[in-house]
Amino acid sequence: MNVEELMRDALREQAAEQPPLRAGFADQVLAVRRRRRARRFASVAVATAAVVAVAVGVPLLDGGKQDVRPAGVLDPGETRAHPDQSPPRELIQAGDATMAAYYIIGRDHQTAHQAHATRAYWLLNPRTGRYEKDTRWSYVAVAPGLRTAAVLERHLPTPRIGLLDLTTGKVARWIRVEHGVGGVEFSHDGRELVATTYSADPDVLFKPEGQNGWSQANTSPRTGFYVFDVASGKGSWSKVAVGTDSGGPMDVNARQDFAFSRSGRYIWTGLTSDPGLQFYDRRGYEVPTPADERERDWFVEAGPSPDGKRVAGDFAGASMKSSSWVFDVATGKRTEVHGQQLLAWADNSSLIAWDVDGDGGSEFHNRLVLVTVGSDKTVPLSGFRKGDDSAAGRWTPVFAERR
Repeated sequence: MNVEELMRDALREQAAEQPPLRAGFADQVLAVRRRRRARRFASVAVATAAVVAVAVGVPLLDGGKQDVRPAGVLDPGETRAHPDQSPPRELIQAGDATMAAYYIIGRDHQTAHQAHATRAYWLLNPRTGRYEKDTRWSYVAVAPGLRTAAVLERHLPTPRIGLLDLTTGKVARWIRVEHGVGGVEFSHDGRELVATTYSADPDVLFKPEGQNGWSQANTSPRTGFYVFDVASGKGSWSKVAVGTDSGGPMDVNARQDFAFSRSGRYIWTGLTSDPGLQFYDRRGYEVPTPADERERDWFVEAGPSPDGKRVAGDFAGASMKSSSWVFDVATGKRTEVHGQQLLAWADNSSLIAWDVDGDGGSEFHNRLVLVTVGSDKTVPLSGFRKGDDSAAGRWTPVFAERR
């Protein structure tokens, strides 16, 4: 047994058998790991078989609650890939980005002309390194560090937000709200939570008489947003009005959630008409788009890079079959990279993206890959999805930073 294994065994015994330890113990235990984490992702190694992540238990600093950091997930510079799995059964990660969960959208038919779009989630179990189905939640957001998830119960809008311990699968705390919530998202430092409020279920679908396709409502029931401090559960609500479909495009879709800017200073949302997105201060007042967010597209999930020097853009469609733009914030220069859609930054120059199967392949036959700015090389991370966005079993990843 080596030194690292001895340390793991000692920590497990302390977490399981001793009462909550003093504040600062977790910082001491994780000091070496934080120093290692500061070394940026430098090379890519494809793992064709999973290495099971072993969970190391350490106490949280707020009141001695138990927290488990998956040691394998937090090791910097390591890539876990499973190009033979779709949906993935085992851990996928690259650089600082980990696939913390995935979901599959289904329809709960209420009448012949009305249904409800539902999400079935599979969450990463940090003890096993595998994704496990959890049917309790309608919406899940995972905090940086992959220790906690904000969860919403099945019936939306919900009067409370759960903070789920991803190790135990139990809700550690509930945050109750006066305005019903339909979506949640953590800040990039994980200290705050923005919750989008709705007056009615934003996921109701309609099928007009004589038509086969399902569509969202023509107006949005969105009412505003909360900003909560995660540690205390305290927060405030801001009302934000939306437009209506009165002979022209409405301001937002029926579901159009809020999120934090990369800096955490502002709250933003997508728009269905120009300029495509809108930023707000914490009180709900509109503000100009920050300089480091000007090239952001609301449907491109990666957004700004960790250092704020680049912004992931939309589909390029130029020299490569499947490609997107990355913008330099200082110069405005555009660089073309592989990938239909840029999903998450692995480090300041590499991203996880959806990519198709070579030239002439179907746009819906895509898989997760790791791409690098300035390189044509791609590293497969998952197997291929099949069918279009309405196909049964088509999965969507949820990423979190593993800091």
